[in-house]
Amino acid sequence: MGRVTAPSPVTPAPPADLPGTLGELRAAGHAYRTVKQELRDNLLARMRSGADRFPGIVGYDDTVLPEVERALLAGHDMVLLGERGQGKTRLIRSLVGLLDEWTPVIAGSVLNEHPLHPLTPGSRALVAEVGDALPVAWLHRSMRYGEKLATPDTSVGDLIGDVDPIRIAQGRTLGDPETIHFGLVPRTNRGIFAVNELPDLAERIQVALLNVLEERDIQVRGYQLRLPLDLFLVASANPEDYTNRGRIITPLKDRFGAEVRTHYPVDLDLELALIRQEADLVAEVPEHVLEVLARFARAVRESPSVDPRSGVSARFAIAAAETVAAAALRRAGLLAAGDTPEGVRPEAPVARVGDAVPVTSTLRGKVEFESGEEGREVEILGHLLRTATAETFRARLAGLDLSGFTALVDGDAVIETGELVGSAELLRQVGTVPGLAKALDRLGLGDAPSPEQAAAGVEFVLEGLHLTRRLGKDVTDSGRTRYGGRA
Repeated sequence: MGRVTAPSPVTPAPPADLPGTLGELRAAGHAYRTVKQELRDNLLARMRSGADRFPGIVGYDDTVLPEVERALLAGHDMVLLGERGQGKTRLIRSLVGLLDEWTPVIAGSVLNEHPLHPLTPGSRALVAEVGDALPVAWLHRSMRYGEKLATPDTSVGDLIGDVDPIRIAQGRTLGDPETIHFGLVPRTNRGIFAVNELPDLAERIQVALLNVLEERDIQVRGYQLRLPLDLFLVASANPEDYTNRGRIITPLKDRFGAEVRTHYPVDLDLELALIRQEADLVAEVPEHVLEVLARFARAVRESPSVDPRSGVSARFAIAAAETVAAAALRRAGLLAAGDTPEGVRPEAPVARVGDAVPVTSTLRGKVEFESGEEGREVEILGHLLRTATAETFRARLAGLDLSGFTALVDGDAVIETGELVGSAELLRQVGTVPGLAKALDRLGLGDAPSPEQAAAGVEFVLEGLHLTRRLGKDVTDSGRTRYGGRA
C-alpha cells in the first residue's frame, strides 16, 4: 500500500541508437510481443534477479502480491477489491514498471500500433506501400498507461470513441474508420488500462467495454469496426459497491481472470512503515509519536462506532502524521516571534504527543461514523487517541521506574506544557529527574537528545502517567496543559 501518485508526464528522450525504420527494426531482430507477454517476461526476469517487483508497495508481500503475480503470469485481466485507502490505485500504477522501457510504434499512429502488427486499414495500407522505409517512433512505458475514474456520466464516447462530425463533413463516409474519434481505451492500445471504481460505470457502458475487450470490435452509432486491441485491463472496486452504488455486470466480471482482495496493514509495524514511507513531514516526528498515530488509525478502524463498510483509509494515519508535524512547525514559528536571548538558539520543530489532539477535529471528515454517533465524532476520536497513547506508553515504558516524575508534582506543584510551551521552559520545570535517561532511551531518542526531543519525551511520559491514573491533568483557558497531583 502507499500513497497514489500518477506516472510522471515528463518522459525521457529515446536513445539515439534505436531503429528508426521498419527495416532497421527487423534487422535488429526485434520480435513482437503482446502486452501480457511483456508483463510476464519482465516479471519473471525480476524474480530471477531478485529485484523489487513492486517498488513502494507496503504490507502486501505475503498476501496480495503473490495473487497479482499469478494473475500476471497467467495473462489474466484482474479486478482489485478493497475498501478505500488500501493502495489499489498505487498497486495498479506500479504495473507500468513491468513493461519494456521503450517499445516501437508506427510514427503518428493514434493507437500506438506496432510496426510488425498494424491494426487499422490505413496503417496496413501504409506498411504495404512503403515497406521497410516505414518510419518508426519509440514510446516510453510511462506513456502506455491509461486510467479512468468511473462516474455515472461517463459515456461510450469517453471510453470507446464516437463519430467525428468534422471528418464526416470533409466527405468521408460513415463506413470509413477514419471517421472515428477514438476514446481512452483504444488510445491505450499496447498498454495498461485501469478503471477505478468500476461499479460506478453505467451498465450499458460496461457492455461497450466488454465488447471491445472480448469481441475485439467497436460499435459506435450503428457502425462496427473490427479492432483487435492489445491491452491489459485492470479495475478497482469497493466490495460494498456491488449492492450500494452499482454492480459489475456478470459478463464483465467473467472477463476478469483474477479477483484480488486487498486489505489494510495487518500489523502495527506495517502501519508504521507505511506512514514513514508516505508522510511528507515538515518537522521531526519522534518514533513514539508515530506509533501513537499508527495505533490510533488501527483503533479507529476497529471501533464499533465507525462504519466498517467504508473503511478508514491509510491516508488517515498519513495525514495525521503530517498534521502533527505541521503543529510542531507552527510552535517553532510562533516561539521565534519573540526576542530570543543572546546565545540561545531558536526552537527546533519537533512534534510532541500533545500535537496530536487537534487531529481529532481536522481529520474527522475522513471517517464515516455509524448513524447513531452523530454529534459525537470528535469525542469518539479523542477517546481512541487517548487509548492509543496509553497503549504506546505501556508498550514502550512498561516496567520502568517513573516515580521520579510523579515526585515532581507532590503537593501543589504542577508542570505546564502545551501547544506554545517551548522545550526550554518545559525542561526547566522538570529539572533533573531520576529515570529520565532510561525513558528517553526506551522512546528511541538516543543517548544525547536535543532539548526539543527531550521535551517531547517528557511530555509523553507525563501524558502516559495521566492516562494510567498516576497523575492529574487540567487544561487552562489559555490552552496550557497542567499535570499535577494524583488522579
